Amino acid sequence: MTLLDVQNLWVRFPTRQGLFEAVRGVSFTLGKERLGIVGESGSGKSMTGRAILRLIRPPGIVEADHITLEGRNLLDLPETAMRDIRGEKISMVMQDPKFSLNPVMRIGDQIMEAYLVHNRVSKSEAWTRSVEMLQAVSIRDPERVMRAFPHEMSGGMGQRIMIAMMLIPNPQILIADEPTSALDVTVQRQVLDIMDRLVRERGMGLIFISHDLNLVADFCDRVLIMYAGRIVETCDAGKLHEARHPYTQGLLNSLPRFDQPRKHLDVLKRDAAWADAPGQKGPA
Repeated sequence: MTLLDVQNLWVRFPTRQGLFEAVRGVSFTLGKERLGIVGESGSGKSMTGRAILRLIRPPGIVEADHITLEGRNLLDLPETAMRDIRGEKISMVMQDPKFSLNPVMRIGDQIMEAYLVHNRVSKSEAWTRSVEMLQAVSIRDPERVMRAFPHEMSGGMGQRIMIAMMLIPNPQILIADEPTSALDVTVQRQVLDIMDRLVRERGMGLIFISHDLNLVADFCDRVLIMYAGRIVETCDAGKLHEARHPYTQGLLNSLPRFDQPRKHLDVLKRDAAWADAPGQKGPA
């Protein structure tokens, strides 16, 4: 079952030198699966996620043949309709909770707000639902956390709170943009296990944006590899280490591996031809 269909997505920004193309002709579909998008910084991963939710503001330009959710092209919807889509249908977990949580609002008020925006219920019911959601992301003493402020939480706790806030409206799709990059390895694994369990239990689609190929190979079902704003290769996550594109091979060879220790890691060598996509053109 296809939840999201993105066809020929372009994101451009005007500069003094002309239009800079941050995303170039990206196309993919998302079902009830964990889809990884990987690449170096500046490859267009985060821009793709933000463009889906129409979070790129002018002077940025977003164009596509379509970005279809439940038969509706999101690019054709008015902003009022997109506000309903954001959270209720598609949620996005940003990279660092310190910049996503309001520092002067109690955590409980922020989670309740995310629920009340999409549900006409009493505040007491929203409180109960928020406490249950914090319990679902393995937070102990959730009522204490509800009354706390963001600065009182650790990085791992903050990221769990963000996941709870984004999942409480019960969306169909979750976009996670580097959700574990600021966490240590132990907490990272805990957060991934929580996301995996919730996605499976709710039958959601997950877009997992990361620069960590080993992590994506272990966690996701399918992987898109991006370079210079376009997808250069798509493969099953379990077969990522069998990838054929020289860019993907270069990324893999530049990573340390416990099962294949080497004295020196390879330096990624780029080819200007990788940035060219034959036959791909922007929307007229």
